Order: sequence, then C-alpha cells, then structure tokens
Amino acid sequence: MARMFEPKTLLLAVLALIGIAFVVYWSRAGRGLGSGPRKWPNPLETFIGFITNFFDTLGIGSFAPTTSIFKLFRLVPDEHIPGTLNIGHTFPTITQAFLFITAVHMDFTTLALMIAASVAGAWFGAGVVASWPRRKIRIGMGVALIVAATLFAMTNLHIIVGGGSALSLTGTKLALGILGNLFLGALMTLGIGLYGPCMILVSLLGMDPKAAFPIMMGSCAFLMPVGSIRFLDKRSYSSPASVGLGLGGVPAVLIAFYIVKSMDIVTVRWLIVAVVLYTAGAMLYSAFRGDREPAASAVPPARP
Repeated sequence: MARMFEPKTLLLAVLALIGIAFVVYWSRAGRGLGSGPRKWPNPLETFIGFITNFFDTLGIGSFAPTTSIFKLFRLVPDEHIPGTLNIGHTFPTITQAFLFITAVHMDFTTLALMIAASVAGAWFGAGVVASWPRRKIRIGMGVALIVAATLFAMTNLHIIVGGGSALSLTGTKLALGILGNLFLGALMTLGIGLYGPCMILVSLLGMDPKAAFPIMMGSCAFLMPVGSIRFLDKRSYSSPASVGLGLGGVPAVLIAFYIVKSMDIVTVRWLIVAVVLYTAGAMLYSAFRGDREPAASAVPPARP
C-alpha cells in the first residue's frame, strides 16, 4: 500500500489524468471544425508519426525531423506546423514519460520542479506563438532549426561538456535548472524540440546524462497538453497530421523502448543535421523572399 502513494506514482497518476483531459478537450475542439476539412490521417502522415517517434525515444528528438518531412511533402502550412507538432506528438511523449520516469531513478524534487518550469514556459510561449502570422513563424522556426542542427553537431563533435554523475540538484544549480527548463518550455512552442537542449542543460549542471531522459520526456509530457490547448483554441494546427503523429507514434515508442538494444545514433544525428539545415534554409528563404502574407489571421470562424 505504501508504494501506491510514492511521489513518483502520484506524478504519473496526474500525468494520466492530464492525458485523459486532453483527449476530451481535443475531441470537443475538433467538433467546431465542421465537415469540410479532412480529419483522419493518410498512411504517410501515420508513418511520419511512427518513424519520428521511434527516433525520439532514442533521444534524438521529433520536432526537427517532423518539420523537415512536412516541408518536403508540403503536408502542413508553415503557420500550422508548431501547433501540429505539439498536439500530434503529445501522446507518444506521454508514453515515453511513463516508461522513463519509471525506469530511471532520480531525485523527485529535481524532476518535479524542472517539469513544472517547462510547463509554465510552454503556457506563456504558446499564447504568443499561436497568434503569429506566417512570416514570423517561418523566421522563428528557421532560426530554431539552425539551433537544433548546431546542438546535434556539437554533440557528435564532443564539444559539449560530458556531464557528471549527480541525480539531483540543489541550491544555485537547481535554480539554474529551473530557469533553463522554463526557457526551453517556451522554445517548444516555436517547434524546437526540448530533448537536445535539455541534454546539454543537464550535462552543464553536472548531472548523469541518463537523468536527462525522465526530465526531458516528463517535461514534454506535461507541457505539451498545456501548450497544445492554446493551439487548439486558435485552430492553429492540422487535424489529420496531428492524429497521424499520435496513431503512428505510440506503437513506435513501445518498439523503440523494449526492442531496440543498440543503434548508431551518431550517424542518424548527422543525417538529421543535413536535413534540418536544408529545412531551416527553406523556411528563412520563404520568409524573406517577399512572401509576407498573414497567417490566415486567421483562425477560421467556428462552424455550428
């Protein structure tokens, strides 16, 4: 009986309730879209969810690769990409959080405070980004993708500090960790994944690299439903693409966690660097070539 009331167990129970509440909210928000737009994903959109979340579970991140594929196949308007990423990857990320929070033992206070900071950052960040016009979205995501590619490259070149062995933070380091995750939560709403930056933050604070997994996945699992509400309210997302990411992503997470034992992550990261830089260039080119139309300013009116 005592184990039922452990802090970690209560944390996961709260996460489960948030997931259920998000399903209900998303379902109700989708009713206002009317019968015109396609609501269900095609096989490509579901496969994108599978492949991106498979590698996401390995710590590579899903936002940058998903953005690149969306741009390549022109599946989602640029101004709807951040909302689609946050909404669609929510349930695969919640699945990851359950797996890694259970598997990795670390200080609960450090974990809970850093998760709470990321949620606060996402709430305020999404309130701004969801209302931005297309040109601002392109510039923001172009810069964000360059940052993501740089972080991948620095990791592969061993430029980043290697971390330590701590599984908890106190004092000044804990304060820095909270502030850092607050900022990273806000960046999530621009479409830049939290995983890479969080790994770097954890390493710089002297923590064991394995502590990054429950922190970054727990942070995303809690902040993504919260931030996604803003995008749902603004109708700033693609419904079929979001559903496809979720349907394909959850089984991919389970396969990656339980079956995959080893993989050349360095090679995969270099491939992602190339693709992400190409996508960032395309985003910035579109933003500065004179194509300055507003984002349908465009939240469509609700339909009865």
